Amino acid sequence: MRFLPRLPRPRVLPLAILAMGGLLASKSAHLLQAVGGAPAAALASAGQAMVPSAQAAHPAPKEAPAKEAARKDTPPAQPAAAPPAEPPVNEAERALLLDLRARRTALDAREQALANREATQAAAEQQLSERIAQLTALQARLEQLDQTRRERDDANWRGLVKTYEAMRPRDAAAILNDMDPALLLQVLDRMKEAKAALVLAAMQPDRARSATAALAQSRSRSVAAPALGPQG
Repeated sequence: MRFLPRLPRPRVLPLAILAMGGLLASKSAHLLQAVGGAPAAALASAGQAMVPSAQAAHPAPKEAPAKEAARKDTPPAQPAAAPPAEPPVNEAERALLLDLRARRTALDAREQALANREATQAAAEQQLSERIAQLTALQARLEQLDQTRRERDDANWRGLVKTYEAMRPRDAAAILNDMDPALLLQVLDRMKEAKAALVLAAMQPDRARSATAALAQSRSRSVAAPALGPQG
């Protein structure tokens, strides 16, 4: 940072002497005017002549040389330069620019279409996943209900079978002779083998023979079904 030179301080004593001389000349002029004319005018002119002489003895301070040098070194402001003119575009370049702009527009449209297609596919996959989850939950619910129903049916059949097992074989055979073949098969299949043998012995021979054949066929199917299940 450049510091400006210190200006000289004004001297107080010469200014005071100058003011006192002017005041003395004025009072002397008034005094001599009161006494008589011409000498008063001479003294007044002499007093006024003292002022320029005092000013010449103590001239006013000049400007600092640094300020003058800075003012001389400052170049004059120049007008702002005009921006360069754009080069003219011929027809071939204009056609190329238009073609590039059209291709850019087509690429943007294709990209937007791909983005929309991906969004639609993602939404469809989300809906499909939710539907699969709903069907899986429904299947598990149905399987649970079917399991509950089978357990309830087995409990009912076991209660009925215990009732026939508690009866005398002849009394149970009298009832089973007139029972529907499907129901008779369910009862005999769940009875203990010792109890079932006594009941079959007390039943009518033709009825006991057909019930035994149906029971053997049902048990053979139940044994063959698990063996065929994994192969299918």
